Amino acid sequence: MSPESKPLSIGLLGPLSVRLNQTPVMTSAPKQRQVVALLALYAGRVVTGATLVEELWGDSPPRSYATTLQTYIFQLRNALAAADPDNPHARQLLSTRHFGYLLEEEACQVDVEVFTRHVRAGRAAAEAGNHHLASEEFSRALQLWRGPALVDVRMGRVLEIEAASLEESRLGALERRVEADLALGRHADLLGELTLLTAWNPMNENLCAFLMTALYRTGHIARALQAFHRLRSVLNHELGVEPGPRLQRLHAAILSGDATVLEAGSIPHARHEVALSQPAHDG
Repeated sequence: MSPESKPLSIGLLGPLSVRLNQTPVMTSAPKQRQVVALLALYAGRVVTGATLVEELWGDSPPRSYATTLQTYIFQLRNALAAADPDNPHARQLLSTRHFGYLLEEEACQVDVEVFTRHVRAGRAAAEAGNHHLASEEFSRALQLWRGPALVDVRMGRVLEIEAASLEESRLGALERRVEADLALGRHADLLGELTLLTAWNPMNENLCAFLMTALYRTGHIARALQAFHRLRSVLNHELGVEPGPRLQRLHAAILSGDATVLEAGSIPHARHEVALSQPAHDG
């Protein structure tokens, strides 16, 4: 079954969205939404009752937790059936398995899976040196985000970890897209975005390196050095540490006017170096 033909569509990259054949599936109760989110994150895999209990109640489940959990599952099946009353198989999209429950992967399209697919394609393109395709794939992945992951879902300890992991993946995809755009010479176009990103992430050395590179390549040498010193000041104040060696080398290269050195390896997955082009003027 192709992704386009899967009847159940679930969005987790932003507000929770559940649709069955384009009809919204009503999931209003907070814990019910937690259950949906966790099942969707593991679509095609069994989520054990123990995992669901940990997410919903942590170390303090009620005495009737087993019955309560079964009630949530029953209500979700009812919601699926209500969204597609002419489909006798709607309830079966959420099946009971030994020790747990499972959302049928063949019938369920989750935006997290689509995001992951585009990110993998972007990485493969980048490794093959196809920066145009890499930028496109990472951009497609990022366009799936409608806000912070699970922004309107109450999260227990399991979903908190999953949401944090998703946000890290989002940042990683963003860094890879910027890296591809830099390789394509889109330095001037990136300045506004990178200025905002470094303001929102003042201790992110990768983004700082990209901003320094974009500024250098557009002739703003002084501003590139200022970006380094801002990061250094924050790191010293917050953590008592200096910027890493890769950023230090980029800083030294800009100071010395060494246009052959750029720390493209300023992000862990980068395996190549891109030369700094000579700036036209100082900023």
